[in-house]
Amino acid sequence: MRIVIAEDSFLLREGLVRLLELGGMTVDAAVGDADALLEAVERHDPDLVVVDVRMPPTHTDEGLRAALKLRKGGPRPSVLVLSQYVEERHATELLRGDTKGFGYLLKDRVADMEDFLATVRRVAEGRTAIDPEVVSQLLSRSDGPLDRLTPREYEVLELMAEGRSNGGIAEKLVVSESAVAKHVAGIFAKFDLPGTAQEHRRVLAVLKFLSGA
Repeated sequence: MRIVIAEDSFLLREGLVRLLELGGMTVDAAVGDADALLEAVERHDPDLVVVDVRMPPTHTDEGLRAALKLRKGGPRPSVLVLSQYVEERHATELLRGDTKGFGYLLKDRVADMEDFLATVRRVAEGRTAIDPEVVSQLLSRSDGPLDRLTPREYEVLELMAEGRSNGGIAEKLVVSESAVAKHVAGIFAKFDLPGTAQEHRRVLAVLKFLSGA
């Protein structure tokens, strides 16, 4: 797996390089601003880009705009966005449209090496991974049938939006896969979404519902 990193903090940038290389991945370039990111992607054609939302020169949304440009350019590369805080406007903008091969994580998730590397692989494989804090805030502000969800269905929905499989959800909640499947069916019935689609497509449908797309 070949990766390009865009992060203006030198320490975090170097830390990400080392962490990803320890995970058996190749970092083709690690840059400090959005323009350099776009140039590196053009030069290296990576499988995945890891990019900070706020970058020089204004430290507002340069990374966000670069991520949006990359996602409009085609299926490659997958994009994993890192953010210091939950920024609902940015998250919602990025979630509009096709979320295949997309992730949005808070930076403190990087501290859990095993989970972070698993997320990187999930996104690079074309799946979706959204930070649970982001999901919680989007859920709390979404209109619709959310109030009809049971507490367990709500938990399952959050984990689905993170990109976890039914097996991964079952392991996290310490329940059987059949119980998870039942909750998933209940969620999609209440959202009036097809429950027979492939799992990754169901996750994308939920994310689009949450983002108002």
